[in-house]
Amino acid sequence: MPFNPRSGKILPSPRGFGLQEIDDSTDAEDGPEETPGRAMRAAHALQARDGDEFAKPGTLVEVRFVRGQSLSLTAARLLALMILTAGGDAWRPVAHRMRKADIRRGHKGNERIADMLEELHRTLFAVDDLSWRGRKATKRFPLIQSSREEAEEEGGERGWIEWEFTPDARRLIRESETYAVLNRQAVLGFRSSYALRLYEMGALRIHRRQSVWRGDITAIRAAFGIAPELYKDYAQLRRKVLEKAKAEIDQLAHFTVEWREIRRGRAVVELEFNFQAKSAPAQLTTVEENERHAAGRRARRENAVEVVVEDAPPRLAAGPAAAKPATTPPSRTTTKAAGFPEGSLRYAEGPFGDIARDHGGGWDKDIIAQAYREQMGDRLPGLTGAKLVKSWTGFCQAFATRRGRP
Repeated sequence: MPFNPRSGKILPSPRGFGLQEIDDSTDAEDGPEETPGRAMRAAHALQARDGDEFAKPGTLVEVRFVRGQSLSLTAARLLALMILTAGGDAWRPVAHRMRKADIRRGHKGNERIADMLEELHRTLFAVDDLSWRGRKATKRFPLIQSSREEAEEEGGERGWIEWEFTPDARRLIRESETYAVLNRQAVLGFRSSYALRLYEMGALRIHRRQSVWRGDITAIRAAFGIAPELYKDYAQLRRKVLEKAKAEIDQLAHFTVEWREIRRGRAVVELEFNFQAKSAPAQLTTVEENERHAAGRRARRENAVEVVVEDAPPRLAAGPAAAKPATTPPSRTTTKAAGFPEGSLRYAEGPFGDIARDHGGGWDKDIIAQAYREQMGDRLPGLTGAKLVKSWTGFCQAFATRRGRP
């Protein structure tokens, strides 16, 4: 059964989640060359609902990165927010505007916004096209034509950014007849750019008659934007990209993903991804997870949270000994220690919370911890013991120096 991702309630419509529920009809009277496709009509309908869902044109979902280039997680999130904000007008040659506060999320400063904008400007995308002679060709272009960021004034709390999509991007957006329905909270919740990319691919295909995506390893790497020097061995690709992306999608998306390896001899030459919509109860669980704080999300995903189990009261013995029941302290069963760098530091015991308090310049411990996790990325699991303490202390000091007092 379908559900409303904003309210968490089951919808009565039997038509399914996402694509089938959108009335993408339009009363536009523009000429045939200026009439937008189904993607923009769907974006307009979702925008009118004023919810957390938005439509990303399929042509932008399937656009390839130029070899050796890809978007970082933060830049990919910003692009998604730009498409959400532009809505059904993304194809028009107009400037779009967004508040900096909507980009920063929990961060106080705006220093990262300039880096994200510049990354979007210099990243090139590629699509199949025809040359002036009518032959097959590859077209390369950026998505952002120009941008303006308001200068810092009065702390920059009310600043805005303004941008325009390139003519090539607008043409792709306008002509797209397919689209992916994405959830804003899910997009902002992913901690891997590969997971976000696979999420978009799945959302584009989940309501098709055959919700599969198949490609050879070269095409898969290009779609994910994996640099040529990374994960050359398939075992590394599966462990570092696919398995991590699947874990996040199964937790945060309204569908799950599996893949089948197609081999030639012993070598894996193709992958076939299969996307399946979750049941209504599972979708409600996903909505609840998206609304929870990101701290501890990985621990919850891996069932690495601490569970306290109270023992059953002992039976009373017969006779005088029964007058005073024996007391047995509750037993503590720990599936796996959910200590730093996972989970919240607000009430945690140990040195890490004290270090954040003493060296973090008065900032909230969990804000510093989240920034630390994002910066360290894949390097974090390799830090333990004294190295972790030293790294954490240095980061807290640098964080306070860079941000100042909250």
